[in-house]
Amino acid sequence: MMIYGLNTCAVCQKARKALEAGGKEISFRDVRADPLSEAELGELIAEFGDRLVDRKSTDYRGLNDWLKNSEAEAQISAHPKVMARPIIRDRETFYLGWDETVQRALLPV
Repeated sequence: MMIYGLNTCAVCQKARKALEAGGKEISFRDVRADPLSEAELGELIAEFGDRLVDRKSTDYRGLNDWLKNSEAEAQISAHPKVMARPIIRDRETFYLGWDETVQRALLPV
């Protein structure tokens, strides 16, 4: 199982700890230190569309008007911190965030 996020993201850390405690083998990728390739980003955008950008974040609000009006791919490529996170890949299935629905899907009861 792969988690895409930021090492400094509290939600990413919670997800990682909970999944490891649930017996899952986790790989973590900090998208700031190891940016997504064009193909990887394209796959995530195909899956989540504009939901992939966290428009409530201070990082997003700090983008210039040109970037705010550009595609999600350009926004995330220029500023990986605007990506909504965590993104969890379990084989061929992707999950966005760490809400109750995602937790129920990934953690044994």
